[in-house]
Amino acid sequence: MSKDYLLDTHVWLWSLLEPGRLRKKTRSSLTASEATLWLSPISVWETSLLVERGRLEVDAGSRPWIQEALAASGIGEAALNHEIALLSREVDLEHDDPADRFIVATASVYQLILVTVDERLLRGTGYDAIRA
Repeated sequence: MSKDYLLDTHVWLWSLLEPGRLRKKTRSSLTASEATLWLSPISVWETSLLVERGRLEVDAGSRPWIQEALAASGIGEAALNHEIALLSREVDLEHDDPADRFIVATASVYQLILVTVDERLLRGTGYDAIRA
């Protein structure tokens, strides 16, 4: 049976740059043959911001690095749509971070398991989430 996972931005980056930061069980789940990995375009946007603000250093500019990382990882794009935009304002979260709201709404709409270490997202309701 297939397991479909939506990676939170930091989980995607850790899986590429620092896989040891992920729990062994998480690494195993994400690399299992039945796992399908997805990423929201919001995570691409967040990654670009991290590079622009100097919080993530990459060899090339953010665009070529991200494009290469996406191609190499074979991760699917969980595209934004109107339902995700509407649900992003309705999800049950303790905070109002727009990126988190879009990511949670994406997991809910596509029925993906959100993989995160963000405690606030792990405590949310209306979607499945696991600790990275």
